[in-house]
Amino acid sequence: MSTADTVSTDVLIIGGGPSGLATAIHLADLLKSAGLERRILLIEKGASVGSHILSGAVIKTDVFKSLLPDVDFAEIPFNAKVTKDAMMMLSENGKIHVPFHPPYMSNKGNYTASLGQICRYLAKKAEEKGVEIYPGFAVSEILYDTGKVIGAKTIDTGVDHHGNQLENFQAGNRIEAKLTIFAEGTRGSLTKKLIQKFDLAKGKNEQIYSLGVKELWSVPEGNIAPGEVYHTMGYPLRDEFGGGFVYGLNDNKVALGLVVGLDYADPTFDTHNAFQVWKTHPFIASILKGGKLVEYGAKTLPEGGWYSLPKLYVDNAMLLGASAGF
Repeated sequence: MSTADTVSTDVLIIGGGPSGLATAIHLADLLKSAGLERRILLIEKGASVGSHILSGAVIKTDVFKSLLPDVDFAEIPFNAKVTKDAMMMLSENGKIHVPFHPPYMSNKGNYTASLGQICRYLAKKAEEKGVEIYPGFAVSEILYDTGKVIGAKTIDTGVDHHGNQLENFQAGNRIEAKLTIFAEGTRGSLTKKLIQKFDLAKGKNEQIYSLGVKELWSVPEGNIAPGEVYHTMGYPLRDEFGGGFVYGLNDNKVALGLVVGLDYADPTFDTHNAFQVWKTHPFIASILKGGKLVEYGAKTLPEGGWYSLPKLYVDNAMLLGASAGF
């Protein structure tokens, strides 16, 4: 039987998504400017960085100028600059172009992108700054000493579905850190435990969530231009909170999806089924006509906003990204 090994680091970041990687880069720069040498270790449960990130996003690029001020903007793997940005109200067979744009929905100057590619790029930049990144490691428990967080333990492997050890059992590693940063994404398994143990959500609204069902299509040339962005309201949703999105990418690709709040009252409602219905609307169907599905997936999103954010830190630990409810 194998026993757990212990790894020591100054900073442990759990999660290799945009928030975890951006934190690693920014922290490495801060330490360098202060003349300090500290070990930053980032672990990611996916087999590789970006493998658990769903393709298709519209990105505000100014943040990259702040995060990576010395990097040539042209080398960042953005896809297409937004050329058209419209919001549509759908009825069963028709559509109305909404004449005004909610300010926070405006994408003027933004770029479409594959978030998976962006994460792989950020990981490369983080490693250039000395950050150690280890994909393929999921965590199972928080480590404590005298009630304070001192790191996390990766999962045991070689166990059956009852938790019994098999011949190939390998104990997970203890990773002890002076600071542990939780960037696990929505409702991270350890984040939930941390919030509960230290009552970090005291006095806050309950967090609420939506589910985004997404697909990436390859379509005939002319169906949609690179950089065309549409957001939809209405059909097929009734009383449900949510809407659809369509992002035109380079190489005749299009990312699209439907995001629906998980607080719907109808127990028979199915987000994936509603997404399939949405794709039959004449406006969406005209974009997909003659195309083929390349990738598909789904992702939950925190929707509670400012008043649902928990306290973001406790001794030796902090929360960020979707784990924090941003």
